[in-house]
Amino acid sequence: MRLLQGLASLFLATLLSVPAWASNNASSNSAVPGTLNYVEGEAYVRNQPLDHNSIGETTLEVGQSITTHTGKAEVLLIPGVFLRVGDNSSVKMVTAGLADTEVRVEQGHAMVEVDQIYPQNDLRVTMGQATAKILKPGLYDFDLQQNQLRVFDGEAMVQKGDRQIKIKGGHDLAIAGHALYQEAKFDKKAANGDDLYRWSSLRSDYVAEANVDGARTVVADGWGPGYWGAGFWGPGWGWSGWYWDPWFSAYTFMPFDGIFYSPFGWGFYSPGFVYRAPFYGGHFYHTFNAANVHAWGAGPHYATSRAYSHGVYTGAGAERGAFHSGPAMASGGAHGGFAGGGFHGGGGGGFHGGGGGGGHGGGR
Repeated sequence: MRLLQGLASLFLATLLSVPAWASNNASSNSAVPGTLNYVEGEAYVRNQPLDHNSIGETTLEVGQSITTHTGKAEVLLIPGVFLRVGDNSSVKMVTAGLADTEVRVEQGHAMVEVDQIYPQNDLRVTMGQATAKILKPGLYDFDLQQNQLRVFDGEAMVQKGDRQIKIKGGHDLAIAGHALYQEAKFDKKAANGDDLYRWSSLRSDYVAEANVDGARTVVADGWGPGYWGAGFWGPGWGWSGWYWDPWFSAYTFMPFDGIFYSPFGWGFYSPGFVYRAPFYGGHFYHTFNAANVHAWGAGPHYATSRAYSHGVYTGAGAERGAFHSGPAMASGGAHGGFAGGGFHGGGGGGFHGGGGGGGHGGGR
């Protein structure tokens, strides 16, 4: 297996000078910041209603807003970053570049899941007169109804006027008028019952399952154009991107190297590491249904598997160096990484791919 990993690394290295082209998804377009990845209930862009036919086909352009009534939506930002919009909410796309991305919460409630971010990425979320620059992978909650910003995991620098406050995981910040109140701890477990939080966790589960399916397809196809054309090409800092999986009718995050874990604990595997994925499924269509995860199709799921506890694998092979996520991480354990990539312990638990080669993760 190590020999195969080494050969794969050498093969990947030869492709670094080749640009990525458009993917074969529901349309002929590759995902760009603002691409709609899921919608349910009443949601609109340009006053036009969205439905399942809009997924992968509709893009929130700069200056446009996505608005929900009784409904929710998931929008792709930069690779590894999902914007999720709750009921009776509105979010505007302010800038939409790989290195300069900003959205504004105009009404209601939104969450941002960040599974990967590079120093070159300038990712910002504006709420009222305050702007949060997201610095690390994590989960960020923007509730305009409560005038509150919560960082479940990660780290953000919030600026309002000439004042800045750094918010770390497990802390929130009240924003009212022209004032930024001192950050304070909040009960993350109590906040897990929030409707948008639970929906976001299920969506993260769903796209993580699509990642495993897609990564295995890439390996089976011999590292072919389906992957290399699947997403963004970020010159100078990586090849991770979005991959369209027709069996899940959604884009999923596909890391270039290593294993990344979402703040909910679900794993996103690069093709070279997908052999570590702890569950197996066949090619059948999965229809997302937040009210009934069994409606996703036959076979095992992250959310229903007895081998998982909120994304942390405890099944067969766990004692033989299987990788873990979130609070199950501890010192020691599994090691690994491709040349030119690798992964390392991430802030706030879990671990993620990193540049520079090699890395380490925690075991249990």
